[in-house]
Amino acid sequence: MAARTQSSGKDRHVQLTLGVLKQFRLIFGSVRQHFRQVEETCGVSGSQLWVLREVGAAPGIGVSVLAGKLSIHQSTCSQLVESLVTRGLVNKARLGDDQRRVGLTLTKAGTKILASAPGPAEGLLPTALAELSNQSLVTLSAHLDELIAELRPKDQLHAGRPLADL
Repeated sequence: MAARTQSSGKDRHVQLTLGVLKQFRLIFGSVRQHFRQVEETCGVSGSQLWVLREVGAAPGIGVSVLAGKLSIHQSTCSQLVESLVTRGLVNKARLGDDQRRVGLTLTKAGTKILASAPGPAEGLLPTALAELSNQSLVTLSAHLDELIAELRPKDQLHAGRPLADL
């Protein structure tokens, strides 16, 4: 009987593991589909759209503050901004007396893309996470830390990249 209970417990663990794997697939698939829709509709990537949203919400924002809002590395943010500047969607301008500080603003074309974009501009996952309670986020964070501890090898560089670019 003990062997059957052990086998039954192992079977439940396997089924639970597969169920959680399906949940991750649903999350990743939904996120990917949203990013595809953004690109098809707007012609910009999901991460570029999020940049446009943040710049539109805070005209004059600097790259370092913007990187913090996106939770990405500053160099990654700079590359995103440069691609948007090159495409004529964002302007960079020196602000005030401090000529070292560069502020970002949307161009008319950037504003038009932002207005036509399917929401949410920051992506499905950040929006869904923001809707969770603090208690749920703390619990989720702790459990994800446990999961990450089991990953081998880990690619820490991806933690500082936008989901749309993974």
